[in-house]
Amino acid sequence: RAHLVESGGGSVQGGGSLKVSCVVSEYDYSEYCVGWFRQVPGKTREGVARIYIGRGSTLYADSVKGRFTISQDNLNNAVNLQMNNLKPEDTALYVCAAAPYCYSESSIDNGDFSYWGRGTQVTVSS
Repeated sequence: RAHLVESGGGSVQGGGSLKVSCVVSEYDYSEYCVGWFRQVPGKTREGVARIYIGRGSTLYADSVKGRFTISQDNLNNAVNLQMNNLKPEDTALYVCAAAPYCYSESSIDNGDFSYWGRGTQVTVSS
C-alpha cells in the first residue's frame, strides 16, 4: 500500500511560481503512475498532470499545459510539480495520487488512482 505526502504549497501573486512535491513510500515497483489533482470546494476534482514512473511519459490537462511541469526525483522518491505563470484560478488543494499503471494516454481520471495523499494548499492572488 503506497503512502503519499505532499509539501510545498503556499501563497503567491498571479504570474508567480511554486513547486509542490509528493514523496511516495511503501510502493516498491519499478513502474507506476503518479498524478497531481486539484480540488476546489464545490467543484469536481481535476487531474492536472501525471507521470509514468519508470517510463517517463507525461500528460497534462489543457488548463495547465505550457505552465506546469511534472518530473520525477529519483533521489528522494518524489514527484514534483513546477507551476509557473500561476493564475488565481489555479487556487486549490493540490493532491497527489498513485496507481499501478497509467491507464489512459489522453486523460487523468480520479477513478484510475488507488492511493491518495492529503494535499497541500496553493493560493494565487490577483
